This record gives sequence, structure tokens and C-alpha cells, in this order.
Amino acid sequence: DDPAWPVFGLPRIITSKERILRLMNAVDNPHNGVTFCAGSYGTNIKNDLPEMIRALPGRIHFAHVRNLKFNSFSPLDFEEAPHPSQCGTFDMYEIVKALHEIGFDGPIRPDHGRMIWGEVGMPGYGLYDRALGATYILGLWEAIDKNEKKAA
Repeated sequence: DDPAWPVFGLPRIITSKERILRLMNAVDNPHNGVTFCAGSYGTNIKNDLPEMIRALPGRIHFAHVRNLKFNSFSPLDFEEAPHPSQCGTFDMYEIVKALHEIGFDGPIRPDHGRMIWGEVGMPGYGLYDRALGATYILGLWEAIDKNEKKAA
């Protein structure tokens, strides 16, 4: 549910760790899983995204990994940001590390992208920025994987 508050009077249902776990426990079967979207769940600034991921081993089937930047103390004042941690509010390393820790082996997609380098297209789906996001996420995954192997 994106964003994590009612839109046009329509309530949002799955907006927190407690609610997502309630859904998983309703049908306690690994086939009952979710697309974990950092952007959607991250619109609720109270959500600890790495903690949510760690609570869902085997239940995340697809991951959208992205960053948001909150512009003020209002939880409604945010914008989609470039993927690197320093560009937004989320610790992208910790998000990817949490996925790695639970043994996630499904697809990870950078979510949305800015129109950069003179690109023309559908706003929010810039190809070049999504490609940069994909390489950033792959770099984080490789670093986490190598650090884990060194520690073992």
C-alpha cells in the first residue's frame, strides 16, 4: 500500500511490520509472501525497514529497493531520491544487508528513477537512473557477500 496513509478515502492495509506479520500468519505458508517495496513501506517513517525484512525470512518473493528523502518533520513531506544512502533518508546498506542475511535469492529491482542526462521518457521511470540504482545495489550486495565470507 503506497503511500502508507489513506488516499481519496481509501484505507491502506499493509503499512507496518505488525500488519505484514498478521498477513503472513493468516496463511502460514512460504507461498504466502510479499513484494517488499522499501519505498511503499518507507512512506511510514516509523517503519524500520531492515527490521521488517529480518522478520520475513522466506516470505519476501520480490524486492523493490529504493530510497526516499523526507524534507521536513511531516511524514507526508517526502520525495523519491536517488538510490545511494547519502541522497535520502534510508540506510541502503542496511536494507540490502538485511535481505542478504535472510538468504533472499529472489529478484531485486531498483524502483523508479529520475530523468537524467537529457533522457526523455515516462516520469519516475528513467532508464539511466534505474541502471545506476541496479549497479549500486549489486555493489552493495557484492561488498556484503565478500565481508561475510571474510568473517567466516
